[in-house]
Amino acid sequence: MSRLGGPALRLTVLIGESDRWHHRPLYSEIVHRARAAGLAGASVFRGIEGFGASSLVHTTRLLSLSEDLPVAVVIVDREERVRAFLPQLDGMVAEGLVLLDRCEVVTYAGRGQGQEQGQGQGQEQEPGRERGRGETAE
Repeated sequence: MSRLGGPALRLTVLIGESDRWHHRPLYSEIVHRARAAGLAGASVFRGIEGFGASSLVHTTRLLSLSEDLPVAVVIVDREERVRAFLPQLDGMVAEGLVLLDRCEVVTYAGRGQGQEQGQGQGQEQEPGRERGRGETAE
C-alpha cells in the first residue's frame, strides 16, 4: 500500500444504484478497477434521496423509486494517479456525474498501521477507555 498525505485529488462518481456494467453493478466495477489500478482507496455511499439530469427524484420513501437510489463512488489519491484512472470511466458512466476536487489528505492508515513492533492484539489499553475504529494505541 502506498503512502498518501498532503495534496490529493478526489474523484466522485455519482450514479444510480441500478446502473450496470456487463451484468455487474457499475459501482462495484469502478471499485474493483480502482483497486486493480493500485489507487489508494475507494468507497461507495448509498444515498437516501436525490435527482440528476433527468430531474426524476429517487427516494427511499416511495417504493416504486427506491430501486435506483443515488450512489457515490469516492476515490482519493495523488492527482496524477487519479487522472490516469479517468479513461477507465469512459463509456462506463453513460448517465451520472463525474467530479474532481482538490483536497488534502490529513490521515491515511489501514488496520494495524502505526503500531510499533511487538504491540498488537494482546496489548493493554487504558482502563475504562475503548479504542474507536481506526484508532491505535499511543
